[in-house]
Amino acid sequence: MEYIYSAMLLHSAKQPVDEERVKKVLGATGAAVDELKVKQLVAALQGVDIDEAVKQAAVASVAAPAAGEGKKEEKKEDEKTEAAKEEEAAAGLAALFG
Repeated sequence: MEYIYSAMLLHSAKQPVDEERVKKVLGATGAAVDELKVKQLVAALQGVDIDEAVKQAAVASVAAPAAGEGKKEEKKEDEKTEAAKEEEAAAGLAALFG
């Protein structure tokens, strides 16, 4: 998670998210830096609108409680759908970290 946090910190500071800056942020925290993870993170973020991704994540987390309202059958379907989406997202993030 510290790799993603470093990218978000750089982005919020209006700094480019590149390998050198990510390494500096991680180094400043005392964390061990894995060169491969840094390269994968930077490559995965190329062309990604981080602001839009954060907005979509916020909308998804707000929409999840609203999906639970209603019939039990609908709730089970929504939970399955949400679980599938979370698994897909986790798989994508897992690819960043080997």
